[in-house]
Amino acid sequence: MMNGSLYRLSGRFKGFLFVVAILFILVLMLYTQNLVTGLRREARGFLLFYAQLYARAASDASDSDLSFIFDQIIKRTDFPIVLADVNGEPIGWKGIDISSDEISEENKSRVRSLMATMKQEIDPIPLRYEEHLLGYLYYGDSRLIRQLQRLPYVEIGLAALFLLVAIFGFNSIRRSEQQFIWVGMAKETAHQLGTPISSLLGWVELLRHRSEGGEADKTLAEMQRDVERLSKVASRFSQIGSRTDLKEQELLPVIQEVVNYFQRRLPQMGKEVRLEVSATIAPIVPINRDLFEWVLENLIKNALDAIEKPVGLITIDVQAPPGNRHRVSIDIRDNGRGIEPAIRKQVFKPGFSTKKRGWGLGLSLSRRIVQEYHRGKLLLKESRPGDGTTMRILL
Repeated sequence: MMNGSLYRLSGRFKGFLFVVAILFILVLMLYTQNLVTGLRREARGFLLFYAQLYARAASDASDSDLSFIFDQIIKRTDFPIVLADVNGEPIGWKGIDISSDEISEENKSRVRSLMATMKQEIDPIPLRYEEHLLGYLYYGDSRLIRQLQRLPYVEIGLAALFLLVAIFGFNSIRRSEQQFIWVGMAKETAHQLGTPISSLLGWVELLRHRSEGGEADKTLAEMQRDVERLSKVASRFSQIGSRTDLKEQELLPVIQEVVNYFQRRLPQMGKEVRLEVSATIAPIVPINRDLFEWVLENLIKNALDAIEKPVGLITIDVQAPPGNRHRVSIDIRDNGRGIEPAIRKQVFKPGFSTKKRGWGLGLSLSRRIVQEYHRGKLLLKESRPGDGTTMRILL
């Protein structure tokens, strides 16, 4: 339960970070927009000044003088500008991708289209002298303003790229560390178990030779079975992180052996649970028996832990998926408490557990064994709270 709470807290923290990032982006865009508005205001004031200068010169200047003002003053600004007459016809322009050397009807038509766009964004400046309208100055944003408008999006893109690279790198390092720690722990456990297990097997064999039969033989047989079980566990751990050899063998006897192991121990667990195996095929598949039995044991143990009803039922169904005769599916179904929808995506994550006790490694390890060692799939097929869960293995 504690691990489940930690995952929920982690999800909330990620959500909080996402909200903070959105707020940061909004503040950045608002600040940039304020800068753009200020620059536009300055640009308009600048052009108003030249408009007044133009109008004053128009009162006593010739056309050549007016052209001089436009060519030598207005054209030196960093804005796309169009000078239009009182009828809105363009008579000069600068800062746009249309040559001003050739004032043809085709060029004028293109300039009129740009003037319409400019007018939608910024009102043109009228050129007046006293009560007389001389023309209009249409203008757009400078190159600096356009760059500034794009700046937030560039920053957001770079920040997102950096964040993705950082998350990918962090996750990769974390996975490598987890794998290294897990493999090291598994091999060390196998090494530590090896010596006392060998010694126990020797002592059991010695006691068997010295026993007088009867009840002692039964006890020794059970002891030997349990010690051999420990030996199998050690063998499983020693294979983690190593190259695994797969051998083609019948699948049903492997499943039945695991079921028999649990059936012998069900009375000791204090639960009335039936374990049933059904099969529509008798497949021969390439598996590592020790590791695959480990997967089945983990899934059946989880199913047993999930059963809270007076009478429990666990079924193992072996069949070929519809339309795929080259695959085998193994469904482990229980009538336990089920899994809540909110945590279904978490069940295969290392460390996640809904139990009061447990490391939360069983499903993660089982998926790794199925997918990495057997090139299969382990997935949560379905689960309904109160009705049970079905886990599926595909080989």
